[in-house]
Amino acid sequence: MQLLISDANILIDMEAGELLTQLFQLPMQFAIPDILYWEEIEPGTPGLIELGLKILEISGEYVAYAATLPTKFGTDPSSNDYLAMALAKQEGCPLLTGDQALKAAAQAEDIAVMGTVWLLRTMVENKVIDVEQALSALNLMKVRKSRLPWDEAVRILNGLRKESS
Repeated sequence: MQLLISDANILIDMEAGELLTQLFQLPMQFAIPDILYWEEIEPGTPGLIELGLKILEISGEYVAYAATLPTKFGTDPSSNDYLAMALAKQEGCPLLTGDQALKAAAQAEDIAVMGTVWLLRTMVENKVIDVEQALSALNLMKVRKSRLPWDEAVRILNGLRKESS
């Protein structure tokens, strides 16, 4: 089963779209760095471990790697975001993020990156939700101030509707 490392942004988007339960129905494993979970996620959204979120520890070597990233890419991604990137590198798996600065840094480090729109498409393709549910979730994310490429997301989801016809 494919492992994906998430930053907080993705889980916040899924919560905004009321898709947390459906996220964990995908045939994938989702994980987050332990410190990011305890500092940013658990206080506001407890219960994700029970849904299937894995909490992983970053080795000392990769904590040191994360500490070098602000010098290389700037301080716009938070230290916890850089820890998510380091965990993805440690585990040799993709990073889930919607943070554009973190995405650019990860890509520069040859780490595959996917985001919220990819997850919505993947949920539809895996028949976890249908296109109408994805569009409804997208609308909730917009109302709740997620930052996504709205036009591109709608175009992709509408394209899935045409493919299934």
